[in-house]
Amino acid sequence: MEETSSGIDQSQMRMTGIIENANDAIISTDESQKIVQANAAAAAMFRTTVEEMQGKSLEDYLPQQERTAPDEHHSYPGNNEISIRMTGRRATDHAVIGVKSNGEEFPLEGSISSMMVNDDRIYTVILRDITERRQIQEQMAQSHKELSQFAIALNAVREEERKHIARDLHDDLGQLLAAMRMDLSLLQQQPVQTSRSEQLLGSMDKLLVTSITSLRRIATDLRPRALDEGGLYFALESLRKEFIARHGIDCRLVANEAALALDDARSTAIFRIIQESLTNIVRHAQASKVTLKLARHKGFLVISIQDDGRGIAHAELHKERSFGLVGMRERVRAMQGELSITGELGHGTLIEITIPL
Repeated sequence: MEETSSGIDQSQMRMTGIIENANDAIISTDESQKIVQANAAAAAMFRTTVEEMQGKSLEDYLPQQERTAPDEHHSYPGNNEISIRMTGRRATDHAVIGVKSNGEEFPLEGSISSMMVNDDRIYTVILRDITERRQIQEQMAQSHKELSQFAIALNAVREEERKHIARDLHDDLGQLLAAMRMDLSLLQQQPVQTSRSEQLLGSMDKLLVTSITSLRRIATDLRPRALDEGGLYFALESLRKEFIARHGIDCRLVANEAALALDDARSTAIFRIIQESLTNIVRHAQASKVTLKLARHKGFLVISIQDDGRGIAHAELHKERSFGLVGMRERVRAMQGELSITGELGHGTLIEITIPL
């Protein structure tokens, strides 16, 4: 019996040694939240001493209003409920605000466990100071916000430059080529011509027609005139027809013109998202059919882009150089919208976008 008692005493001593030398702060309380044990790490964390902490209320170091919330929380019953808001990665991890002896508040992450000791329930709280981690998270969030704002500004500048270049190409170079073709047409009507000159004039006319067609295509790729003159619906209709003509892939547009009456910024962003989606389909999907659906629903514009291609694997959604997808996500985020991409190999890909109006 004495050997058993000695063994228990040794186990308790080892446990006490582990607690005392632990890097994390460890505090044990009774059901009334009175501190019955605290280790040196806890005392150092709260800028006090172990002796000063013992017998005090947990409330002095973890104020109750900082440990409870109307949302999800974890608690243990007692005379005064010990409750800590759940925000951790594990079911027992929580985040709280601690108060040092000088009144300074700081963020903590912790977990709670309980056990019965001589018919009394003892609660043990393990705490870690996450001040540095919280600062890093805030810095990362701020950096991400600044990068997103920079991307939005960059897209706006790029669209404006595209608009000017497209207008210059169409108005200046386009008119010049059209005038040259008119002069060539007059020259072809001259009575004195040899077979050689007729052949050269015909060849020049074909080259001019090809140049005018290429110029219009380049200008449209830069900035479709339909977007400025007719709005998003007509721009998408032009994009659909050109997509079919250029790639031979059936493309269907299901939309209502009135539903797509949006401001220029959103119209341009949505057009670019769909344009990039169609480009990705040509490059990767091996599809024969594409369906574009755009409709308003309960204050949102809901967009779906469905193809019948080879599908997309989950790993492809996060490839390092998937700049097209990154650009799409940034455009959607700039409009406070949501984007999801789902696909199954051999069964096509579905892009769904919801944008608040």
